[in-house]
Amino acid sequence: MSALSASSSPIGTPRSGFTTLGTTGAAGTPAGAGTSQPQPEVLVRREGVRGQVGRLSLNRPKAINALTTAMVGLLDEALADWANDPGVTVVLLDGAGERGLCAGGDMRAVRAAVLAGSPEDALAFWSAEYRLNARIRRFPKPYIAIMDGVVMGGGLGLSAHGDVRIVTERSVLAMPEVGIGFVPDVGGTWLLSHAPGELGTHLALTGRHIGAADALAAGLADHYLPAAELPALLEVLRTAADPAEAIAAYDFSAHTPPPGELAGAREWIDDLYRGDDITRIVSRLTHSVKPAARHAGAEVATKSPTAIAATLRALRAAATMQCLEDALDQEFRMASAALSTPDLVEGVRAALVDKDRSPRWSPSSLADVSTAEIDRFFAPTTADLGLGLAAALGEVHDL
Repeated sequence: MSALSASSSPIGTPRSGFTTLGTTGAAGTPAGAGTSQPQPEVLVRREGVRGQVGRLSLNRPKAINALTTAMVGLLDEALADWANDPGVTVVLLDGAGERGLCAGGDMRAVRAAVLAGSPEDALAFWSAEYRLNARIRRFPKPYIAIMDGVVMGGGLGLSAHGDVRIVTERSVLAMPEVGIGFVPDVGGTWLLSHAPGELGTHLALTGRHIGAADALAAGLADHYLPAAELPALLEVLRTAADPAEAIAAYDFSAHTPPPGELAGAREWIDDLYRGDDITRIVSRLTHSVKPAARHAGAEVATKSPTAIAATLRALRAAATMQCLEDALDQEFRMASAALSTPDLVEGVRAALVDKDRSPRWSPSSLADVSTAEIDRFFAPTTADLGLGLAAALGEVHDL
């Protein structure tokens, strides 16, 4: 779930029929559409010669397609339907509007639920969202994600677990949760812990935004394509006799992304982010002779001490796990624990409500973060998802 979404749609939007869920007013009209009629928050379509392309378009462009519970329900139902439909051979995910695929989930609504004494609303959203992330990872057909523009938090959960992940020169990716007192979720700890070297640790602890080249370097994307070429790609899929064969054969090699930063910084990142001691990592960064490392240390120092300590431990644990589902189970426990910390409410206030960018963390320093508090983030709960066990039994989508 992204720390940057400023949407205010309620988390607890009820689920109902497949085609009537989650409508918006004219503000949610997909790009290029000329109607004032309410539009679904997710456009679910069959395209191509014989309807073989299942297309899912997130459709809240004024909110950078930020996720609601209704949207998660629509996406999950469509994928469950298409997984067993021989008429659908590929799925394509994109977002309406020019700003991005998805800015993530609605953290203002999470804060409101906590303040209202209804944290179960947030947990219900995360439970549905994480199950959807697992479904995407296990989807039996090519799942193509167009990661154009802003792709943060929950947006990465919808895209980076897919088979064919395409970034453009406009792509801006991030898992910025530690900046609001939260932790990387939607499988973010799995993705980042499996990035080359310590690149994922760097991205998780700084919450840094990256472009196309760095997304490729970190293993969060597979291919680069200029945004102007996306319509041609879609047309290839629509006109192909076999869209699955067409995407497998598509030549992405003709285009090179603008240069990134991570490849050139790999040596100091791997050196300074090593180990399990967050205090030592921050010290190495802030005392480095490398200006870029000192800048990273200064960034990490602005984040919630509790969140960065919990995040480092989660990354190290996820690196040893057998599957994404195990990491999602861990993240659900961590999210549950975060709901009762002062930092989540305060971090969202500072970033998204008052927007003063001056959070007052509690505790305010790493030295005051207790081992017992971090242990609490990893303790089993009475409402564990159980996705890891289900995956081991081959029943992950029966939960």
